[in-house]
Amino acid sequence: MSKTAKPSESSQARLAVLIDADNAPAAIVDGLMAEIARFGVASVKRIYGDWTQPQLNSWKKVLLDHSIQPVQQFGYTKGKNATDSALIIDAMDLLYTRRFDGFCLVSSDSDFTRLAARLREEGLTVYGFGEEKTPDPFVSACDRFIYTEILRSKPREDNREAVPTEKASTSNRGKPKLSAILKLIEQAVEDASDEGGWANLGLVGTNLGKVRPDFDARLYGHRKFSGLVKAHSDRFEVQERDPADGSAGKAVYIRNR
Repeated sequence: MSKTAKPSESSQARLAVLIDADNAPAAIVDGLMAEIARFGVASVKRIYGDWTQPQLNSWKKVLLDHSIQPVQQFGYTKGKNATDSALIIDAMDLLYTRRFDGFCLVSSDSDFTRLAARLREEGLTVYGFGEEKTPDPFVSACDRFIYTEILRSKPREDNREAVPTEKASTSNRGKPKLSAILKLIEQAVEDASDEGGWANLGLVGTNLGKVRPDFDARLYGHRKFSGLVKAHSDRFEVQERDPADGSAGKAVYIRNR
């Protein structure tokens, strides 16, 4: 694969997973690794921190189960985060090996904004993972950003999910309001639609992700993007069609009402 290629989520892309232990809770590790497996193979898994500190004990208990390599980094000066520097240096070393298709940066720290941008300049895909308090610059610097709150528990099935209220959707400052997301979906449909107003749902989702890298239907109580759209039938019309190439399955199309 060319270093400038953007691998699809279904491909076996080679990924480097770098975790900032100071800014990521150990409780997400199972969901985190399962999520990363959707994007490719975690060829390198490293976690950075001062392992002499008691606050990292929760991480120590799960590292072996997931074959994550701990990297020791002492804090040289009080108030300065040497861990960030160690992670960034390793990331650049790994970048120049030209062995990876993408990076997974696990942190809620905006200090990694420039790193994410630099990796993307080299044509690599950057997946960010952080809490909903993560500053917008870091979120926007990633190709896709997943809030770790949704990795702590299994989302409900589409056929059981309830439509979240506007109050619930604004309880966390990290994710956009539901009303704002629906407007973005409408615009994405308009941009991707044919003369009849219909747009392929996959293309709509891709375009939406370019505008909001942190968009995830699970933030609004839905396992899939199609579930979110179908739950708002007052705004969208959904149609399933046989694929034009004769392949199995159904192609989903959406139109604004």
